[in-house]
Amino acid sequence: MRKWRLSVISVCLLAFLTGCGLLTGALSPRIDHLALGNPSNATPTGLTPNNYLMTKPQFALSYNRKRGIPNWVSWQLDSGWLGDVERQNDFRPDSALPEQWERVTPTDYRRSGYDRGHLAPSGDRTNTQVNNSATFLMTNIIPQAADINRGPWVDLEQYCRYLVDRGKELYIVAGGYGKRDAIATGKIIPPNRVWKVVVVLDAPGQGPEGISPQTRVIAVDMPNQNGDSDAPWTAFTVSVDSLEHQTGYDFLRKVPKSVQDSIEVRVDRGKQKIRR
Repeated sequence: MRKWRLSVISVCLLAFLTGCGLLTGALSPRIDHLALGNPSNATPTGLTPNNYLMTKPQFALSYNRKRGIPNWVSWQLDSGWLGDVERQNDFRPDSALPEQWERVTPTDYRRSGYDRGHLAPSGDRTNTQVNNSATFLMTNIIPQAADINRGPWVDLEQYCRYLVDRGKELYIVAGGYGKRDAIATGKIIPPNRVWKVVVVLDAPGQGPEGISPQTRVIAVDMPNQNGDSDAPWTAFTVSVDSLEHQTGYDFLRKVPKSVQDSIEVRVDRGKQKIRR
């Protein structure tokens, strides 16, 4: 009888946590935000403070302690992550960073001239409040020029969700490179350029094994400055090879080399622009 009661309690607790979203992405073996590889070989140790790997149920990232921003954030996106949860807007420091490290706060961006720009978008995690809230951790945020953040960058985010609504599964990695003048008295160094790579699979559940020489891959490289608010995201498409040259990263390292050679040289010109 006692074992039966404990079993019932365990099942109820599991159902409660799952319903609250606390276990979303943590129990499903098919959710792997680094399924295509770790672009910079980041490690979760203090030996690489400027390439510090952090893995969360909602996304994975490489954090740069010196610059106070992520080098990149990587995430998987299918319809299971999308729902009707409202934007939580609870920007906050990330307590998961090593205790002795200085933490970036939302107020560090005040009067900086930059938006607090998401890499993994709030709109890509709307199935639970917990998952949406995770996107507001400052380790997922970079200083982003308003015209880019609210223009072609958000257009591409919306286009990605448009693809998911039509049955696609996406693997996405985004970040920045180069340097602009520091903000927050040197605590944060904004990137000079912002980029994104989107691998588009025709059906959910295929995983990286579904990537072939015919797989669609979208890559963009945008200037992190004002003046391009009305430009379509398609104006900034490049090849993955070009981004790898600029960043020094290897974006699809888990994809067979023969497939990489085929898809990384192409430039996707875009097939549709979703108006905001």
